[in-house]
Amino acid sequence: QVQLVESGGGSQQAGGSLRLSCAASGGTFSSVVLAWFRQAPGKEREFVAAINRISYSTSYGNSVKGRFTISRDNAKNTVYLQMNSLKPEDTALYYCAARSTGIISSQSGAYDSWGQGTQVTVSS
Repeated sequence: QVQLVESGGGSQQAGGSLRLSCAASGGTFSSVVLAWFRQAPGKEREFVAAINRISYSTSYGNSVKGRFTISRDNAKNTVYLQMNSLKPEDTALYYCAARSTGIISSQSGAYDSWGQGTQVTVSS
């Protein structure tokens, strides 16, 4: 099973940018799809973005399309989430997740490894 550690969260004003990182270890990093989810207090976990190892194809949640970009560096076993034009509604705990197949899914139940999360807070 892959171990995932997120970093890069913090506080930012609306309109600003943050970049999250997720370092993977303990598994065959190159064999998984990596994704980002987020969860705000009192709300369900929401799909943010995912990237496919084979095709490097990506998928985004509707609320972040055009503002967030997911990327990965296989040599560093790391996936990134570049977040631009941040909004207060982006405030949440952001989780990195991995699954052992090459199929991108927006369903949290499809992922079998999770990080502990990193907090992102956007003020207006």
